Amino acid sequence: MCSTCGCGDAEVRVTDLDVPDTHAHQHSHPHSHPHDHSDGHSHPRPNTHARTHTLELEQAVLATNDDLAARNRARLGRQGVTAVNLMSSPGAGKTTLLERTIKEARGPVAVIEGDQETVFDAERIRAAGARAVQVNTGAGCHLDAAMVAEALDVLAPEDGSLLFIENVGNLVCPALFDLGESRKVVVISVTEGDDKPLKYPHMFAAADLVLVNKTDLLPYVDFDLDRLARDARRLRPGLEVLAVSARTGAGLDQWQDWLAGL
Repeated sequence: MCSTCGCGDAEVRVTDLDVPDTHAHQHSHPHSHPHDHSDGHSHPRPNTHARTHTLELEQAVLATNDDLAARNRARLGRQGVTAVNLMSSPGAGKTTLLERTIKEARGPVAVIEGDQETVFDAERIRAAGARAVQVNTGAGCHLDAAMVAEALDVLAPEDGSLLFIENVGNLVCPALFDLGESRKVVVISVTEGDDKPLKYPHMFAAADLVLVNKTDLLPYVDFDLDRLARDARRLRPGLEVLAVSARTGAGLDQWQDWLAGL
């Protein structure tokens, strides 16, 4: 969250690739900047004021975000739009997965792309056949509900469509911020190792589905799919885990079936 991940001063830009001009605004919300005022002497009673103040600000940030997320969810619900929040570390293959998903989609698809900089991924999504809006977060390491609300104003997804929100590549902060989505999906690639549920438990505990991508590389890496599934289900019992390859298309029928059931 903003008081702990350092993204409070992020400059957010929302770009609709179907519109030639871009719009920028300064995104800000409460954050704290703890400072060290040590005088070199020991204090028998540690000062907990800064810690308490930080916790209060974190709670306020999340409460404000959750209120905006609820509004996003109600708005999407009125339109019959199903929103899927795709989260992963950088390089897990989210965008390639989305390209394949769009080309084989069983209905209209729109995408909100989140990255710190560039519109590369949104351009790829548009080339695959879906309307895309790019959200550049600057120093920010995650999307939040306010960014998604602004992106929805620009994107205007079709009633009854499937909306993907491709979050900024990060296995920490995106798990903490509700965007108003219907489901959270974590994409993990076999090249990252099978220990990620233990290292990033909040992400996997928040997930509704785990997609294990790049399975075409399994013969060349040390990755235990059963171990990852077992550890993830300890964090969220019954969690569904699908093995896919966005490169070869393996497992993507199951992924489409899962989406169709939302």
